[in-house]
Parts: sequence; C-alpha cells; structure tokens
Amino acid sequence: MTHSLVLPRLIRTGSGSLAEIGKLLACCGVSRPLIVTDPTMVSLGYVGRLTAALAEAGLPCGLFSETEPEPTETSVVAAEAILRAGLDGQAFDGLVALGGGSAIDTAKALAVLGPHGGRMRDYKVPRLVDEPGMPVIAIPTTAGTGSEATRVTVITDPENDEKMLCMGLAFMPVAAILDPDLTLSLPSRVTADTGIDALTHAIEAYVSRKASPFSDQQALAAMRLIAPNLRRAFHDGQDRVAREALLVGACFGGIAFSNASVALVHGMSRPIGAFFHVPHGLSNAMLLPAVTAWSIPAAPGRYADCARAMGLVGEGASDELANDALLEELQGLNAELGVPTPTGFGINPARWQQLRPLMAEQALASGSPGNNPRIPTADEIIALYDEVWG
Repeated sequence: MTHSLVLPRLIRTGSGSLAEIGKLLACCGVSRPLIVTDPTMVSLGYVGRLTAALAEAGLPCGLFSETEPEPTETSVVAAEAILRAGLDGQAFDGLVALGGGSAIDTAKALAVLGPHGGRMRDYKVPRLVDEPGMPVIAIPTTAGTGSEATRVTVITDPENDEKMLCMGLAFMPVAAILDPDLTLSLPSRVTADTGIDALTHAIEAYVSRKASPFSDQQALAAMRLIAPNLRRAFHDGQDRVAREALLVGACFGGIAFSNASVALVHGMSRPIGAFFHVPHGLSNAMLLPAVTAWSIPAAPGRYADCARAMGLVGEGASDELANDALLEELQGLNAELGVPTPTGFGINPARWQQLRPLMAEQALASGSPGNNPRIPTADEIIALYDEVWG
C-alpha cells in the first residue's frame, strides 16, 4: 500500500511570529494579499496587528471581515466578490486567513473559486480538487481545527443544509503561522470545543483505515500535547505553556487527519452542525465517547495506543485496561468541560427524530465512516444518534 504525504511549505511558530508575516509572504511570492477574517478578529485588534505588519513590510492588502461561523456558500460568495474586485485595479495574488477554522475554510474555498469559478457543490467529494489554487497563508487563532495544515475545507450548502466536504491539493495552505499569543483571548467554551475537535482529529487519524507510519507519528504527538493541556487551558486561558502546546498539537492533528482522513465521528458530526447549528467541535465531543466505544472492538490495539499516548495508562498496561481508561477519560473530559448532549443543547426532539435517516445518509455519503475501524450501516448510525441523544 502506498501513501501520499501533503504538508504546508512553511510553518512559523512561537510567540510574536505574526510579526514575521511580511517575510513569509515574500517566500511564498505573495505581494497583494486579501485578508479573510471575521468581526471578532477586528474587535480584538488582531486584524490591526496584521495590517500593521503588512504595512511595515510595504505590502498593500484588501480585507474581507464578514466570515461567519460554520461558513455557508452565501458568505463565500460575498467574499468572492471582494476577491474579484481586486486592489487598486490589480488582482489579489494570495489569501491570508486570520481566525478559526471558519475563516481558514472560507479562504480555502476562495483559493479554488478564484481561479476556477463555479460553485462549491462542484468541488465536494468524491471529487478531488488537485488543480493549482491561489496560495493561502493560514494564521489560526483557535487550537482545534488544524485547518492550517489540511487539504480539506467544509462549506454548508444553504439550499439543503448539507455540510459539503471538499478535498484536494488546491485546499492545502502553502504556509501557516502558529502564534500562541493569538489564542490567549479564547473563551473557555471555544477552548473546550476546539480542543476536543483537535483530540478527535488525532484519535480518528490514528485508527483510520488510511493511516500510515507518517500520520501515526503526527497523531500520537498531537495526543501527547493535547491531552495534558486541554483542561489547563480551559481553566486558565492565560496559561501560555498550555496554549502553545494545544496550538502545536492541533496542527499535528491536522497534518495527521489530512493524510489519513477522519472517520465515523466526523461523518456523523457534520449533519448535526448543518441542521442544528451546533459548533463543529461541540458536535464531535457529543459523539466521541459513544462512537469510540462502538468502534473499539474492531481495533482494540490502536485505541489502546491512544490511551497510552494520552498518558492515561503506562506503556505496559493491557489493551483492555487502556481502552477502559480511554472511555472513562473521554466521558470525564466532556463532563468537566461542560459538553451538553443534543437534548441539553436544546435541539428539538421531533426534528432530531425526523432527520436521523437523512443525517445517516449524509454521513455515509461523506465517505468518512468508510475509514472507521468498524464500518457502520445506516441503521447503526441511526442507533448511535439515538444513543447520544441524552
């Protein structure tokens, strides 16, 4: 079996690395970037810091600051209009995404729509978009999605509430900046949701049927960084050591799942987000313990490795003991970080019941469940939706 490895060309890390954006853009051949971000980044002053660094480097820039959470094609079209308008009569030659996964996913969508046109539904899986796209420089301000290091973007189709999974080389950022200073302002709820998202990426990449020796090492490294630091950052947002560990761990998790794919948790999570507007990391967290318990019998050794990497048991612990510890930890983490069940989130029970078959159909259509150690039928996915309802 062969494996393809895809990575950003450059990654700069460390406190204050945002200031080096000018040098990084020069390395990528970008001189007229469009910044893609959201109103929160403007109000926090992060956009001001970015534009000041660009001005110091003598680089003019444009700005789209209306990225929405869990981006839809509607918001992408609005950003595309800014992209096509250009800057002072000249076309933009790159995209700088500043923010969480939504801003980065929006920039990735633009990287394909800009040169190739069409609509996002034209690019969803099973199509692989390997044509050259515009260069994207990703600057994450959350430690969760790993989108700065993945060849994946997710955009919701507002016409049918489908979260469209789009994949290919065109969506891989050429560079990323990991500056932990930009994560210090994250609220505890966002810290929890994005952190569990990153942990889910690492676990699913490691147990994926498409895992490789390369993705395994990235996934295990991600778990080693995330597991002991997520609670720390949740309870003390100014813990710089924990914040940096989560940011780097999330990037490792992104590299891992970009090269090994995610699995059943993500397949089931996307329809929950699309139909009920549950943040992506939170819907992953709702599902992770139950899906892990259901999947362990098909790969007990792999899941046990996850428990060992997370420091839950010693290296000599049996697989059975390790897997018991893993399930206890995932349940305990949800409890401590205040992860609600779907009913606790306020989802309408009648609508949940009605949509379960369609959610199962969309989950299977995404392809992610096919990477799971234990591959489910539609009826088994519906049963898991029933189990997590709470």
